[in-house]
Amino acid sequence: MARHGFAVAVDELLLARAKRGERAALEQLFRLFEAPLYTLARRLCRSVEDAEDVVQEAMLEVFRSLASFRGEGSFAGWVRRIAVSKALMKLRAEKPARSEPLDEAALAPVAPEQEQSTVRLDLEATLATLPAAARAVVWLHEVEGLSHEEIGALWGKSASFSKSQLARAYARLRVLVARGKGGACT
Repeated sequence: MARHGFAVAVDELLLARAKRGERAALEQLFRLFEAPLYTLARRLCRSVEDAEDVVQEAMLEVFRSLASFRGEGSFAGWVRRIAVSKALMKLRAEKPARSEPLDEAALAPVAPEQEQSTVRLDLEATLATLPAAARAVVWLHEVEGLSHEEIGALWGKSASFSKSQLARAYARLRVLVARGKGGACT
């Protein structure tokens, strides 16, 4: 399955130099991954500060574990997995945000005329209203392209965890859209 937003090409020579601990190569790797890691972390974390922490923690882990990268799969995919793991660890440490209870109408199918509504939403603001786990599952499944099995494994849970979080997130998003709380896109 194609992954989105993480197409960072790393030269084998640069990787070999970084594995030897060359400072310039390590800095170059950091610069290559800084923006995509921040984007990923920002989507998974509630705050800029948490996202910055995730980038730092992920890159430190990459540098500490560089010698263990055996080249099975892409280096960018390996870095991405480390970043996702660090972001999820941060989310697990958060106190759960209080959220409004869902009503039964939230679970009902959306009528076609509602789907084609002219309501425009600020997607980031709307996603930010979701509980941390639900927001992370939505992003990892819909944008990053991870399967429910992969997401469940990242959380140390089953695929059912991912499926239920996604279903709850969609239900909550339907309620927010119906109430017009998404805000206008700019």
